[in-house]
Amino acid sequence: MAPKFSLNRWTGVPAGPRPGELQVIITYLEMTSPPTHAPLPQPAGELALVRATPPTVSFYRYLYDTVGEPWLWHERRRLADADLAEAVTDPRVEVQVLYVSGTPAGYVEIDRREAHATDIAYFGLIPDFIGLKLGPWLLDRGIRMAWEGGTRKLVVNTCSFDHPKALPLYQSMGFVPNRHVTRVVRDPRADGVLPRTAAPHVPMVR
Repeated sequence: MAPKFSLNRWTGVPAGPRPGELQVIITYLEMTSPPTHAPLPQPAGELALVRATPPTVSFYRYLYDTVGEPWLWHERRRLADADLAEAVTDPRVEVQVLYVSGTPAGYVEIDRREAHATDIAYFGLIPDFIGLKLGPWLLDRGIRMAWEGGTRKLVVNTCSFDHPKALPLYQSMGFVPNRHVTRVVRDPRADGVLPRTAAPHVPMVR
């Protein structure tokens, strides 16, 4: 559950959001060595983790939009199909899709395009599957896959729009926060990118 934001060119702490904007606190985390604990046991049920090779734009949009709407994921909704395809079909990007009894339930995206670090770029569950103990297992599998591919460190970020258990989950898996940044971003609900009913836990600034 780690949404990404194309942030304004901003230095310092903003004074506060205006109508149509939101203030967000972003926490950046890193892991500099592979996990030493045993893999988490697979939850009950008919589960499969399958790499989309590569995902179609329409399928990726389904995953991104459905997983991300409750948490105001919006950057990739704004991309043209060609730009999105270029990002998600890059062979250095893994989109691992979790299926429960054949139904997509969530995904973890592992981005190896930067030489210095591998990014857990997106991670989350479709809302119907939250609360079934699938999230920690999916993240644990994603972390191990990322290290198996070879890297010096893993990075991830989360923000104040995200599920309240996201940051504790990352820390429990071995990620360590290394900085916090406060930004002001356009509210995607005000722009019509997301419905106004999205993320009721984040009040709109009017």
